[in-house]
Parts: sequence; structure tokens; C-alpha cells
Amino acid sequence: MPKYIVSYDLIKNKDYPKLWVELERLSAKRVLLSMWCMDVTGTAAEVRDHFKTFVDSDDRIFVVPAEGWASWKALATPNDV
Repeated sequence: MPKYIVSYDLIKNKDYPKLWVELERLSAKRVLLSMWCMDVTGTAAEVRDHFKTFVDSDDRIFVVPAEGWASWKALATPNDV
């Protein structure tokens, strides 16, 4: 299964719990405050489209494969997923 980094900006209505519950349901690990890493089946676009249903239309989501990563003082890493 591919590993993806998912990052987000919630703009006006910061409804984090709804998004966090779904990330945790998929066994994602928090890497930074608004960045998570997960193993999921599908493309980056499919992962993005899935998470669009958990945020408002003015929010932002960024999904990228977790390849060639490096971190410093991260809360978790792709190795932890």
C-alpha cells in the first residue's frame, strides 16, 4: 500500500474533530500539527477527494506520496505508519 502525506488548512470554521476522527480511523499518524501520514489504497487524487468530504469548501488539502522524506523533531514519520 502506498504511503501518503496529507496536509490541510481549515479556513473559517475550524472543524478539526470531524477530520481527525477520519484520519485516526484510517490509522494515520500525525507528523506535524496539520500534517498526517497514512497507508491507503488509491492515488493521491483519490485520497484528496476522500478527505474533501470532511472539510468545508473553502478549506485546503494537500496530498503527496511519502517518498524520499526527511524530518527533524517530527511527531511521527512515515516509518511509524
